[in-house]
Amino acid sequence: MRLSLLTASLGALTVAALALPSQPPVGAAPATADDAAGSTQSVPLDDLGTAAPRAGEPDSAPVPGTRVMPVREVRPFSLLGVVWDDPNVQLGGHVQVRTRATGSHDWSGWQDVQTDNDDLPDPASAERRKSGVRGSTAPLWTGASNAVQLRIAPDGRNRAPAPFPGGLRLELVDPGSARPTGPGTELRPLGRAEAQAEAQAAAQAAGARSNPDKTYIGPRPRIVTRAGWGADETLREPTPGFTGPVKAAFVHHTATGNDYTCAEAPAAIRAIYRFHVKSSGWKDIGYNFLIDKCGVIYEGRAGGVDKSVMGAHTLGFNDDTTGIALLGNFTDTDPSKGAMEALSALTAWKLGLSGADPRGTVDLTSAGSNLFKKGEVAQLHVISGHRDGFRSACPGDRLYDALDTARTDAARLQGR
Repeated sequence: MRLSLLTASLGALTVAALALPSQPPVGAAPATADDAAGSTQSVPLDDLGTAAPRAGEPDSAPVPGTRVMPVREVRPFSLLGVVWDDPNVQLGGHVQVRTRATGSHDWSGWQDVQTDNDDLPDPASAERRKSGVRGSTAPLWTGASNAVQLRIAPDGRNRAPAPFPGGLRLELVDPGSARPTGPGTELRPLGRAEAQAEAQAAAQAAGARSNPDKTYIGPRPRIVTRAGWGADETLREPTPGFTGPVKAAFVHHTATGNDYTCAEAPAAIRAIYRFHVKSSGWKDIGYNFLIDKCGVIYEGRAGGVDKSVMGAHTLGFNDDTTGIALLGNFTDTDPSKGAMEALSALTAWKLGLSGADPRGTVDLTSAGSNLFKKGEVAQLHVISGHRDGFRSACPGDRLYDALDTARTDAARLQGR
């Protein structure tokens, strides 16, 4: 009965894959003594076989030339992504995965993994130059799973995926069961008077002349600290990097999917953090802030929410900017009302610290991207989408189209 249900839902190729003996994840990291802190299993993708569609297969069947990984039985994980050795190389092809839930043992349908290699430290930055930075897809939140299968299809221009980059492997991340403890897990909101004083102090620290009558800054919203979402501070490099006053905010989506609950958001952020550091080789999580579907704002990269912390979020434009990522994928799904309200409140405060008008534009010098060559001056919105600085699908069409409203609302919260 179970096999017939699988046959009906997944097609002949899937049944054939399930009929294979379960194979252990060759090269996977061993279990740690305390998985409460999280762990990563690394599965080399050196056994991708070819597969062709068969008569009667459903629409989800692979196109000719698709390369398929055998089903892997693995330790529990909740997020996955693909990495490779050279960050300057793109992964060609269309990557999809399906996973088996730990509780119900049901298999998901095939899910897309975003292959844009567009969240990176800037080319000349110390973070990018250090050894260990890798190319990577966006991570995908799967929920608790204990088996996985991956396939890579041609991209539509070729009969087979482009040659795979060296060191290609699938990373399976367990975010652990960390729980926030002790004080300091949440930053309280600031009133307007406190916010104005903070903005004046920030302007003075940056060498600017402050004028209390012309301070435009929104109240600081409630922000969950790194301690609040359970960050393991031993993972990251201890010394944050800083840049000049924040002139612009780049808005992203994490492309991790929308199948998470608000209660799972801290675990999803811990998993993204671990993927960025342990799998992609960055010094810390790439985003400066994250926002979940319930409108909760989280501190991202360490260094201080009111400081100009250098992130790794928009290749070519990490200097003098802040990166804000909404948890989810907004290509075909609208961001929630709560998330957009949080985005407006956060940008009204954060941009106000340096006197930036959310409705305005700003000139930023590119460090090198696929839209602006190194040294080119780009005129961008003070609140920009990721795709404005780097050719990318991020932050998804639906979120990108909502940014005009966020600019207007943020300016209103600043008192403009």
